[in-house]
Amino acid sequence: MTEENGLLRQLETIQAEALQALETAGDESSLQVWRTAHLGRSAPVMRIFSRLSEVSKEERPLVGQQANQVKQALEAAFEISSKAVKGAALQQSLSSEKLDVTLPGRPAPYGRLHPATQTLREIYAVLGDMGFQVYRARDVETDEYNFELLNIPAHHPARDMWDTFHMTTPGVLLRTHTSPGQIRAMRQYHPDPIRVILPGMCYRYEQVSARSEIQFNQVEMLVVGRNITFGDLKGTLTDFARRMFGENARTRLRPSYFPFTEPSAEMDVECFVCGGKGCQICKGSGWLEILGCGMVHPTVLKNGGYDPTVYSGFAAGMGPERVAILRHKIEDIRYFWGNDVRFLEQF
Repeated sequence: MTEENGLLRQLETIQAEALQALETAGDESSLQVWRTAHLGRSAPVMRIFSRLSEVSKEERPLVGQQANQVKQALEAAFEISSKAVKGAALQQSLSSEKLDVTLPGRPAPYGRLHPATQTLREIYAVLGDMGFQVYRARDVETDEYNFELLNIPAHHPARDMWDTFHMTTPGVLLRTHTSPGQIRAMRQYHPDPIRVILPGMCYRYEQVSARSEIQFNQVEMLVVGRNITFGDLKGTLTDFARRMFGENARTRLRPSYFPFTEPSAEMDVECFVCGGKGCQICKGSGWLEILGCGMVHPTVLKNGGYDPTVYSGFAAGMGPERVAILRHKIEDIRYFWGNDVRFLEQF
């Protein structure tokens, strides 16, 4: 008998014995044992492949083809038996186990509004009650709208106040503040009076720390009309602070500088954590800075299409994250963007 005939007979025997053994495998564990014994690396059919070198070159393809056919037949038989065993196990489970469909299911976890979103919505509601409309402006701006038309010409030292993300296209950048929306709103509504808020994301190329981030929300207020005075600005901001922080909230204005407003100021509200007595949040001063403001600069009014000899206006900008930090005693602004569920679930 040639070596070829001997291996072919062995393959027939291997297939017959394996299929006979498969008939007795009635559960998942025994099927896995059968698979290891008859299809594993040390299985008889796999050892045939290692003996192909004993066969002549002319007969080797025939033996190899037969070995592959036996292996494929065993794999197909295993799949059929596996499906049958799983189906039988499922039927057994359905018939023996009882399921009470009237029982309540597992409660689905509910999402929550982000603390910054909560503060934004509250600001929208307060300013909406005061007659302001929301005006959306673009995040990607031009140097002209972000600086030039806001009375910040090229090479002006005031540009150092904003660390800018410049795009590869010359003159295009990520807005550093929501103030470019002032020009767009004025040019759209001219010559009508304006009373809008400009919410949106701002971007600055700053070192990320507990107090500064490269992106943050901002809400800007803009009012333009005839005979708008600094008294109107103070009254509006005082009313806003009382609606936002309580009827007894006290405010103060401090002189400041912004290129697009003149005069300019910053507004503080009495610390709502310690009631003005002095604490870590207000650094012992009893006051918390919440926004910058001022009368719209005549140059900005002119660039927006309004005659500064006839029209006047005021603007103010605040950071919702800063308000949330002060309200909830949040120590690190990076928590707002960390997506830590333990932090978010507190709100």
